[in-house]
Amino acid sequence: AITGKQVRQLRSMANTEATVIVGKEGVTANILKQVNEGLEAHELIKVSVLCETGSQAAEAGREIADQAGELVQVIGKRVVLYRETTRDDIEKIQLVK
Repeated sequence: AITGKQVRQLRSMANTEATVIVGKEGVTANILKQVNEGLEAHELIKVSVLCETGSQAAEAGREIADQAGELVQVIGKRVVLYRETTRDDIEKIQLVK
């Protein structure tokens, strides 16, 4: 699990556009595939959830995190996820201790 200090570090880095968009169908196998590919390539991704309320976005974020990575943050309908990559060909995020 990531620490509070690491969460703050990752939040400050998560200023990119949403990489994955979860539609009205919710969290599907295809969405999880996109999330896993995004995390493997970038370690830190932002997911946009098309839903009525922020609580639905948080629920979708937890569901994705259970299967794909660490839930860093939920702001409104945006979810930030992190997972250390196994690839050696990209620059990895150096988490604070």
